[in-house]
Amino acid sequence: MMNLETLAEGLGVADVVDAMMMTHPHRAHIIDLTSPDPSRVLIGPAVTIGFLPVRKDFMDPDKHSLVPAIYRAVQNHDAKGAVLVMASNGHTKTSLGGGTKLSRVENLGMAGILADGYIRDFEEIDSYDFATYCTGEAVRAGGNEVQPYLSDVPVSIGNVTVVPGDVIFAKGNAAVVVPGDEVEMIFKKARMIMEKMDAAKEAGRSENPSQVLSKGDDAI
Repeated sequence: MMNLETLAEGLGVADVVDAMMMTHPHRAHIIDLTSPDPSRVLIGPAVTIGFLPVRKDFMDPDKHSLVPAIYRAVQNHDAKGAVLVMASNGHTKTSLGGGTKLSRVENLGMAGILADGYIRDFEEIDSYDFATYCTGEAVRAGGNEVQPYLSDVPVSIGNVTVVPGDVIFAKGNAAVVVPGDEVEMIFKKARMIMEKMDAAKEAGRSENPSQVLSKGDDAI
């Protein structure tokens, strides 16, 4: 398989979403994301953590906290270049982690984070050498509301199922989830779509508006 950064170079998330829609019927896109630095592109294979509402009678805090959950998420995978996917299970405005605990993402050489909850300490997170996409910035810790429960399992994030090994591609304020064993095919298809759209834009520079209007509403 080609290098993931090379596959994605110059592509937008919408191009890859179009390629996914041509290939699979399921939803693959996640929108309304924010980032400490939205110019950073995030791409890499997913490793996963699923959060649940806190149950102190049920969850051992030494086991169900973020740092051991990160290490469990990567123990069966190559952490270098991976994307830590954190699924809030509906708690999209609760902090799932902050700069201190998430420093492990940098220590492990991971590509970054995708979360459908809040992340704390944007300034600190932005100082790390990875990309982060989430639903917003928190200033209050969320450990009294949610805790990591399962790692290295399929999760739902932004109404999209993410399976460990899927490839995450995020930039701007959106992301797309691509099956890991189809990533080269999907990204090549996305590039063909982009090139087709570029050719259409180029042709549009010389089109005659009156001729377009004469073709009726189907031309719009």
